[in-house]
Amino acid sequence: MQICLRLLIVAWLAIGSAFGFSFGRDAAVDTIYAANLPAEARQTLALIKAGGPFPYERDGIVFGNFEKRLPLHPRGYYREYTVKTPWRKDRGPRRIIASRDNSYYYTDDHYRTFRQIVE
Repeated sequence: MQICLRLLIVAWLAIGSAFGFSFGRDAAVDTIYAANLPAEARQTLALIKAGGPFPYERDGIVFGNFEKRLPLHPRGYYREYTVKTPWRKDRGPRRIIASRDNSYYYTDDHYRTFRQIVE
């Protein structure tokens, strides 16, 4: 019985991880060097650090982390900023998420995956 339960738990964790779910306090994210970001993302990062002005009205709104793909923190800990996507007329899928502790995360697939920016 214990072996079946352990196998079931291992399988559940493996399946969840394969679909990007995080089961712990801190979600695992990959990293990306700032120098390897698209030029538009480097520009957005510079604007964030300078305090603006930002080109999009929704820049700086609270990022809820509802998908729990970033480390868990109280609401308001993260803010999101649009990274211009040249071939799109709308805001597109690219964002930089800034945390209160000055950690920055980049997503190019509208919150499905994140990479922590290493400077």
